[in-house]
Amino acid sequence: MTIMNDKTREFVAMHRDEDVRELALKAKRVEGLDLSLALDQIAGWQIASKKLPQWASCEGIIYPPHISMEQCSSQFTAQYKSEIAQTLLASAATVRARVSDSAESDNQTTKSEPQLSDSAESDMQTAKNVFQLSDSPESDTLVAKRAMVDLTGGFGVDFSYLARGFSQATYVERQRHLCDLAEHNMAALGLDQARIVCGDGVEYLRQMGPVDFIYLDPARRDEHGSRTYAIEDCTPNVLELRDLLLAKSQCTLVKLSPMLDWRKAVADFDGTVREVHIVATGNECKELLLVLGQQVHEEPSAPRVFCVNDNQRIDYDSAAYTQGLRIGGKPLPEAKNYLYEPNASIMKAGCFDLVEERFGVTQVGPSSHLFVSATPVADFPGRGFAIEAIGGMNKKDIQRLLNGTKQANIAVRNFPLTAPQLRKKLKLADGGPVYLFGTTMQGCDHVLLRTSKI
Repeated sequence: MTIMNDKTREFVAMHRDEDVRELALKAKRVEGLDLSLALDQIAGWQIASKKLPQWASCEGIIYPPHISMEQCSSQFTAQYKSEIAQTLLASAATVRARVSDSAESDNQTTKSEPQLSDSAESDMQTAKNVFQLSDSPESDTLVAKRAMVDLTGGFGVDFSYLARGFSQATYVERQRHLCDLAEHNMAALGLDQARIVCGDGVEYLRQMGPVDFIYLDPARRDEHGSRTYAIEDCTPNVLELRDLLLAKSQCTLVKLSPMLDWRKAVADFDGTVREVHIVATGNECKELLLVLGQQVHEEPSAPRVFCVNDNQRIDYDSAAYTQGLRIGGKPLPEAKNYLYEPNASIMKAGCFDLVEERFGVTQVGPSSHLFVSATPVADFPGRGFAIEAIGGMNKKDIQRLLNGTKQANIAVRNFPLTAPQLRKKLKLADGGPVYLFGTTMQGCDHVLLRTSKI
């Protein structure tokens, strides 16, 4: 890997707030200056300062070319994955403590070799997949391995956050230049537990021993460089690796395209998905994460779904909320004073019946995915608006609704016109304090709702 020399490092420090394209044109060619590398570092730092502020604040980080920076995880999504991993470890630790307590109780009951109950025996077997039983005669406690493997290392952003919760963390990547980059950057970040392996992730998986946690982010490009979305079209094909992943780790976290139907993805993994995480930031769906694990019960159980949009987070049992709008629907309240639009993660999850029940709101109509209420709703996971007027699409109603308004923010849900078409019809400029929603109410009436943002 090319490491920056002093001349290049000085140039980057002096110009990192400047426009990269202008720099490329006006910068003087000085002996010892690697201008191409310097421009990559300036562009990378500028992206990282917004996307990865903790990395940007760390001296010594080397950034890859522009496209890799655009495609890498953000700090928010990487930290969220680390939260998932630590929650899974804490859950396993609870099992460990329960098994240990059971063994201690049995030892106190009898002088003979302890006999565990069926349930404790099962828990012990589960715990052994994640923890080692100490061979020391002075201790019969379970000792945490705290070991993880990232089989698709890439630029290493996800790995750098996941690794912080483990005493052993292995990064595996086929491309040598990325491995060199990771080795340098993990040292710069102070991750002494990181071990860099240049090799094929699938081959490494086949030969490695069991670990606590595995992470995969399959490449979503085919051999021609075209973007792919289906799980079986990504590299590696995680569906083919499912049984091997389950054998080598208690929990595996798989990052998939947010374009996928999460229900189909769960079905494809045939009962081994324990959790589904739909992750959005800035109200844009970024990642679909699946937690794979061995089934505890004979009958497959439906996974728990977590909807995340920045600090808005809800979770639910997918078996209880899968139909969207309840059969027959919930009648609209007489007073429609407030309008609510769910965030992107809930839109992706499709748990609209859950939203109705948990927040006391009512769906405007089937497939409209907007909600109304008579009273304001605290902590609704999305945007809230005060309804000022509701009307149809006839000229009299439109005139009453607009009341001289010359500009508005326009959105449509389950409506015969697109937002640009509706804007053109109403002859409105974009922006301002007015928010107009075109949608279809219960009874199939096309309506406009004039609102102001709460």
